[in-house]
Amino acid sequence: MAKTPHGTFSEKLRVPEALTFDDVLLKPMESRVEPDEASTETRVSTNVTLQVPVLSAAMDTVTESGLAIAMARNGGLGVLHRNMTVEETAEEVERVKRADELIIRDVVTASPDQTVRDVDSMMERRGVSGAPVVADDGTVLGIISGTDIRPYLEVGDRDEVREAMTDEVITASEDVTARDALELMYEHKIERVPVVDDDGKLVGLVTMQGILQRREYDQAARDDEGRLRVGVAVGPFETDRATAADEAGADVVFIDCAHAHNRNVVDSARDIKSQVDADVVVGNIGTREAAEALVDFADGLKVGIGPGSICTTRVVSGAGMPQITAVSSVADVAVEHDVPVIADGGIRYSGDAIKAIAAGADAVMLGSYFAGTDEAPGRVITMNGKKYKQYRGMGSVGAMRSGGGDRYLKDEPEDEEYVPEGVEAATPYKGSLASELHQLVGGMQSGMGYVGAESIPAFKERSEFVRVSSAGQQESHAHDVVITDEAPNYSPGE
Repeated sequence: MAKTPHGTFSEKLRVPEALTFDDVLLKPMESRVEPDEASTETRVSTNVTLQVPVLSAAMDTVTESGLAIAMARNGGLGVLHRNMTVEETAEEVERVKRADELIIRDVVTASPDQTVRDVDSMMERRGVSGAPVVADDGTVLGIISGTDIRPYLEVGDRDEVREAMTDEVITASEDVTARDALELMYEHKIERVPVVDDDGKLVGLVTMQGILQRREYDQAARDDEGRLRVGVAVGPFETDRATAADEAGADVVFIDCAHAHNRNVVDSARDIKSQVDADVVVGNIGTREAAEALVDFADGLKVGIGPGSICTTRVVSGAGMPQITAVSSVADVAVEHDVPVIADGGIRYSGDAIKAIAAGADAVMLGSYFAGTDEAPGRVITMNGKKYKQYRGMGSVGAMRSGGGDRYLKDEPEDEEYVPEGVEAATPYKGSLASELHQLVGGMQSGMGYVGAESIPAFKERSEFVRVSSAGQQESHAHDVVITDEAPNYSPGE
């Protein structure tokens, strides 16, 4: 009988079973752990630890700098999409890294020769309530604020700034700490402190608002310098984008490919890893063999072949792997090499997210879950009286035309006849990212409480699955009732 390298054709039909989220449930166990006591701290790559095990997907209707900033402030990690120029990628990284810096480097300044009217207009336009007054050589001469010039009681709006500014300026050096700056502000009853170098020239500004904002986000994902962390997606062969993102300060570079178990992708990813200081996470993969090909150099592995809500890879190509089985197969290899695993796609509920952790993931990545938030870049539309935001797969025609085709290892066709592996859609408008993330993480902590685990490592070790029948799946959802009030973390239509 004729055989293929993998056996006879009839033997191919003796196939293993693969499972996804709805096929399993966590087995409840004896517990002394209250959900709000469970720690969700985890690693997402060799050198990056988060307080919240959640990443936002590198999709052009999900993650740009606005959402990445919100993710990092709330303890997660935003991964910037790559449907933009290399220069724009670097700029987006810099926006995130600057967002919560103690010292603001891009300072709005005034000249002593400007009129009060001009400075008042400039501050209103730039959204600031005060500005250092500097000489042509950058030396700080004074500071002017709204209280100095409104309502023009002592100076006219045509007077020069030098007549209205406060010239007794309290300054700080570049090594100032948040505590020192705050003490200066309280002592002198001021809201901002110019930061100067040894020659008295302006290099930045520390504000009361900035310090209080940093205190508000006590779980924020920050690097060793206190800046927000950010990830960046790059094409499997985009060394130029990877190095530009690295130079701009990216913490993690994600090799963004639909099928990373491709020898050319593996070789290129290894080369990119050798050229950047940032951690390098490689994906997407879905098998043990793929993990073995990458685990010797990757700082993390991203898992998911076709589970996303707007992904049609499995239908178009006939290839894929149900997500629970995919995660567990990769994790079996990754755990032996101490390499974190990220489960990417297919997560509709917080229960799915914690199941992914139980299967061996260290963190989860979501797209549609965050696409409907205020911070996502998609446009808000109204259909039948309800608000939605645009959402599309990176394998959709629109995304591929914007430059995302090489994620699927496809060159741009000359006749514009794409073979897409995703769709363009709409997702319900949800409000703030912080609220969505709170519901997601809270549900994950509930799962940890049911298992009796107070940490992610303990949960992965202690958790067990049970198989669920189709009747059990139906029983898991709200049933035999008409829902009159929607819950913030459950929609029967999802």
